[in-house]
Amino acid sequence: MAYTTCKDNVFHILGFLCLLLLIQKNNAAEFKVGDQKGWTVPDNTSSNSSLNAWAERNRFQKGDSLVFDYDASQDAVVQVTKEGYENCTAENPLATFNDGHTVFKINQYGAHYYFISGNRDHCQKNEKMEVRVLADRSTNATASPPSPGSSDMVPAPTPSSDESPPAGTVEINPTPPPTGPPPNSASSMFMSFFGSMGAFFASSLVLAI
Repeated sequence: MAYTTCKDNVFHILGFLCLLLLIQKNNAAEFKVGDQKGWTVPDNTSSNSSLNAWAERNRFQKGDSLVFDYDASQDAVVQVTKEGYENCTAENPLATFNDGHTVFKINQYGAHYYFISGNRDHCQKNEKMEVRVLADRSTNATASPPSPGSSDMVPAPTPSSDESPPAGTVEINPTPPPTGPPPNSASSMFMSFFGSMGAFFASSLVLAI
């Protein structure tokens, strides 16, 4: 019986963990870069139509995915450092994708990702994007305890000399013992015995009547 109960509890725990994984997976979102236009050269260099403007309109979290759709024969997606992003250089890329449908999963809170086009001419025409991921707010919810050496702690005041006890000996008067003769235990037992016998005879008399 105990083995069956333990086995049932294990299955319940596993089912609960699977449910949590499904909930976490459902909370993750996919963002198509550039919406309908996809990963391509912007129509113009104004802030309203650039890929960075698209990124700023969205809120990315850990677990989300970026979907890059592009013509693999004409373009590519290159993940670079900030320096490579600013100079449109892909000499030392962090990652390179050229499959035409790239799904990039965000796996870090508070990260900055930099993407440029694999075509340098496209990158110089602002086909590049900076993605900022939201920080993990749960780490900021718990306040840190004050340090032991904090200056906010005020030491307890030391007793002044005016409050010190008076010098000399202090006379202590002991409490006098109670007066009167001590109770006689034998007489107490005697009275208790006769009281019990009296109650017994009284109840017998009532039954006889």
